[in-house]
Amino acid sequence: MLRISLERLNTHRTRTFRCAQGGAFNLPPAKPLTTPAQALRFVNERGFIFFWPISGIDLPSLWTAVAGDRPVADAHDDPGHITWRWKDDALDKKIWYYAKVLRKKATIISLDVAPYFYALSENYDSPEEDYLVAYEEGRLPQAAKQVYEALLKEGALNTIDLRRAAKLANAKESEFNKALEILQADFKILPVGVAEAGAWKYSFIYEIVPRHYPDLPERARRIGEGEARMKLLELYFASVGAAREADAVKLFGWQRELVTRAIAGLVQKRVLVEAEHPTFKGIWLSLPKLVE
Repeated sequence: MLRISLERLNTHRTRTFRCAQGGAFNLPPAKPLTTPAQALRFVNERGFIFFWPISGIDLPSLWTAVAGDRPVADAHDDPGHITWRWKDDALDKKIWYYAKVLRKKATIISLDVAPYFYALSENYDSPEEDYLVAYEEGRLPQAAKQVYEALLKEGALNTIDLRRAAKLANAKESEFNKALEILQADFKILPVGVAEAGAWKYSFIYEIVPRHYPDLPERARRIGEGEARMKLLELYFASVGAAREADAVKLFGWQRELVTRAIAGLVQKRVLVEAEHPTFKGIWLSLPKLVE
């Protein structure tokens, strides 16, 4: 069986992760991102990234590309936290798609790639009805239904007003936050701005996705589920270079057999090849240029 070259893999990830300094990946330094325009190019090049690195998941992040391959700093004055301002300033600009998507963590997605994610969501072109189907079939909790209906009726709301409008003012914080995460992960709502509200004078403003990106459902309608999974997996492997099938399942949360089928299509097209890893056991999938 083919064998992955660690040297080639590390060189590849130095470029795709834009790692500003060495760290857990043992990558050599790369030039960090220093401007919002560079950040946008990075997102468009990669297709989708995490805002912050997520433990146990290999994927480029804006933090790593700006601050280096190091833990997210607790200190608010750390230079790496410039990413927070870039993200907040971009929320209403429609330059990318930002929400808690992959692993229900903060994800930044290129606008060219967002339709492929949307095509796999439980949205079928009727924002006023789709959520009711999900609720009646037991896939949407009561709290999430109330949050969505509040936005559907009132329009964009900050989290303080949204909680009140959804009649969840007395609910546990965790219940409300979980509702927001579920709705974001299924491309039903997203943050579109920041309001000076609440004790910290900082609160996300949420809106229903089709209102903020009215062309997204139409663009997604032309994309089949199989095509969408293959596209997203191809972008994933283009970023990480090599990974196991289980890694893709963990990232996207798709059923194993669907991932297996999509990967088989990429192997058939020679986008990926099966290979051994010099360190880890099992079958890996790799970009052909990274094997020897």
